[in-house]
Amino acid sequence: MGADGANRARECVLSATAFSASSLVVSGRRYEKRLRFGRTKHHILQIMADNTPRLLTVAVTSRALFDLEEGHALFEQAGVDAYAAHQREHEDDVLAPGVAFPVVRKLLALNQGTPPEMPRVEVILLSRNSADTGLRIFNSIQHYGLDIVRATFTSGEATWPYIKPFGTDLFLSANPESVRRALSHGVAAAHILPRSPGDQVAAASMVPEEAARIHKSAQGTVDFCAERAQLRIAFDGDAVIFGDESERISREQGVTAFGLHEQQRAREPLSGGPFRNFLSALHTLQAAFPAGQASPIRTALVTARSAPAHERVIRTLREWGVRLDEALFLGGRHKGPFLEAFGADIFFDDSLHNIDSARQHQSVAAGHVPHGVANDPP
Repeated sequence: MGADGANRARECVLSATAFSASSLVVSGRRYEKRLRFGRTKHHILQIMADNTPRLLTVAVTSRALFDLEEGHALFEQAGVDAYAAHQREHEDDVLAPGVAFPVVRKLLALNQGTPPEMPRVEVILLSRNSADTGLRIFNSIQHYGLDIVRATFTSGEATWPYIKPFGTDLFLSANPESVRRALSHGVAAAHILPRSPGDQVAAASMVPEEAARIHKSAQGTVDFCAERAQLRIAFDGDAVIFGDESERISREQGVTAFGLHEQQRAREPLSGGPFRNFLSALHTLQAAFPAGQASPIRTALVTARSAPAHERVIRTLREWGVRLDEALFLGGRHKGPFLEAFGADIFFDDSLHNIDSARQHQSVAAGHVPHGVANDPP
């Protein structure tokens, strides 16, 4: 990369596959100055024309990827015109990383060593900004060297209708209604809760540090592959990976009835939950790497179940042919400390109680899955 990467022009190459007065879908959005990736215009055109399915496709909203809470509050208080003026005024100011940023960066790092036109993982940006106010978002994507080339800008309209056309395996959003709509259409989705004000300050402090890292990369003094940390993803079981029928028995009939129900059906596979397909796609992605500690991905089941209800879970995963690297049967213990011990980058759970436990640990991004009996209307 070196000087050649550092001297590339900042030209933006745009290809709009759909455009109207209210929305813009960008199918091949690329900055020529790619400090981390160094793609050429030939590669850009290949990517723009490429419809090959990825091993994993993740769609993320701009508010989950970057800290846009200040702008969102302005929009709520003063309206769209004030928000648009604010974003234009600050379009050259780099946005601080959002809650999903570390996960996205580690996902994209899984493409190291692959041909530019055939990434293992693709991340799609979905934003309710207009293309005009979204310029600040793409400027920040360029600043951090994130290899995100496809995007939708909907000018306030819902983004979830574009999830399926992109072949999305996982949708991460700061908008709970968008998440519910995605789940209802069969796509794994999670509501990424914003940071507390104190955590937002800590995230903002990352900006100059990230700028220095990317500058060093352009000079060839940082090996991003060597720095890449293992991506660690943790899942709850019932109502996330699995269906919620067993959890319904626990809530409606009690723990004793639940235990008996699971013992009697230990050899009967559980039904699949909203994250079953995502887990399968993640398993396929893991198979592209060596197993064990050498793998850049590590997964864990973190469940309130305990023995003897463990057996049905293990046999179900065996039946599905899916590997989870760790399984924590906690018997109702608070999950937060165990997620921190595992080193989870992100944790998916249907229970807000467990999400709150996870959010007490700053390093864990908490994704609430509003599905199942725990989220039934009162």
